[in-house]
Amino acid sequence: MEVGSKRIKQIILSLRNFSRLDESERKSVDIHEGIDSTLLILQSRLKNHKIGESINIIKEYGDLPQVECYAGLLNQVFMNILANAIDAIEESLVISHPSWVKNKGNICIRTELTDDKQVIIRISDNGSGIPESFQNQLFDPFFTTKPVGKGTGLGLSISYQIVVEKHGGQLQCISAVGEGTEFIIKIPLQLNS
Repeated sequence: MEVGSKRIKQIILSLRNFSRLDESERKSVDIHEGIDSTLLILQSRLKNHKIGESINIIKEYGDLPQVECYAGLLNQVFMNILANAIDAIEESLVISHPSWVKNKGNICIRTELTDDKQVIIRISDNGSGIPESFQNQLFDPFFTTKPVGKGTGLGLSISYQIVVEKHGGQLQCISAVGEGTEFIIKIPLQLNS
């Protein structure tokens, strides 16, 4: 019971941190804490019970100071991108391409601060990748590469608006079929007034 109650407390704290309901304004926060809270919320999805494979999370966090941002909105971006990465890996594991099964599913999260005070967050997966013909539509509202009933086509569109319009940053996707996908989030360390 003690272990269970500690786990419940950890989940509640992560949900509170993730949503930042008490902090609708911009604030200086630890980006890594937001990513970790998002991963905890997605923890059950990292174990694919259908095929018995777990998705490995590789964290390569740089030394970041507190970042001025809309934390709840930025956590939503992390959630959308990480959930899409999990979907892509699950799809690639189901079709059982030998190289994907051998390397299982990996999501790598890297952070760094550039010399010109830009925070870069890279989230990459070794899933099935996105065909080049779809890549210029990824951030369009209601566009989805998922089967009917699986996705709304709004996650990346909303993420793009949050990163570009709310934070004055950039959101970019690099992908190749069979080689996986990388999303690069670039935001300033401090928001302009």
